[in-house]
Amino acid sequence: MGRYAADIEQAATHIRLEALCKTYPGAPEQALANINLNIQRGEIFGIIGRSGAGKSSLLRTLNRLEQPSGGRVLIDGVDIGDYDEDLLVELRRRVGMIFQHFNLMSAKTVRENVALPLKVAGWRPGEIERRVDQLLDLVGLAEKRDVYPAQLSGGQKQRVGIARALVHDPEILLCDEATSALDPESTQAILALLRDINRRLGLTIVLITHEMEVIHEICQRVVVLERGRVVEEGPVWRVFGDPRHEVTRTLLGTRQHDLPEDLIGRIRQKPNGEHSALLLDLHFTGASLREPDLSAIARTLGTGTRLLHGGIDRIQGRAQGHLLLSVDSREPEAAIIERARELADKVGGLGYVAAAR
Repeated sequence: MGRYAADIEQAATHIRLEALCKTYPGAPEQALANINLNIQRGEIFGIIGRSGAGKSSLLRTLNRLEQPSGGRVLIDGVDIGDYDEDLLVELRRRVGMIFQHFNLMSAKTVRENVALPLKVAGWRPGEIERRVDQLLDLVGLAEKRDVYPAQLSGGQKQRVGIARALVHDPEILLCDEATSALDPESTQAILALLRDINRRLGLTIVLITHEMEVIHEICQRVVVLERGRVVEEGPVWRVFGDPRHEVTRTLLGTRQHDLPEDLIGRIRQKPNGEHSALLLDLHFTGASLREPDLSAIARTLGTGTRLLHGGIDRIQGRAQGHLLLSVDSREPEAAIIERARELADKVGGLGYVAAAR
């Protein structure tokens, strides 16, 4: 990489993790082990993994709520491990954080909950009033300013948490399982709000979750953690369309199109006495920007082709998924599969089923 290109990459990198490690006293294993990541300015970056994978430990190193045991966290090229208490206070105003369980004070109104960090920081009452009104309007809660948290839905409570996290006009927003306590409708509304905030304010958003649907809906890039280590990372379309690690495939399990039970019982590895059709899996990963084309499938594989099962999704403008076909042809299996390679990113022969009559 030339020096000019390296300078551009450095300028675009907002958060850099270098050989980051975290060990808790008495723990048999490292919570984080040699994490190296670059998070770009203005992107929505996802961190996903099973319980105990190290997601929360990693997130909390980004504002020094956790002190790394080794390695470095750099924000705008500056190692925050060297910060004293005064600089840490400044850092935590630059890095907002929202939580799974909202962390609201039940005895204070919505307005008072949002205003509290500003009061602590010594803002004047008139300035506080203007800032709180601005933020409640941004998150869609202007009419709820004088109600108490007990009178709010879960989604509304999280909107208060988001407003509070934005009071100091941060450049980074950390989201700690921000939708895990919400119903599906509220989850979608909060994700839409975060997308809008990212677009309007230019924030870098880093979120952790165990829900693949959240990553699918909002993130541009994602890293998969397992036992404190990065096992996979990349653009969301690539990780979802062609997962390369078993942990990622397990996390994606609810999104994968498994074979239906009635079809599994009909599959045989070789043709038997009755007339059989080849069972093909056409896999669209998004890598080639191919689009599923049913007319091209019929032309290429013949009129004896039947669509048995499958599903196609779209992630970041790329078609992804599987189409399961039966191909009734007298040609050799290898020849059929070779022609099918023109139609999809990956093609596999799964066996044979009885041909349609």
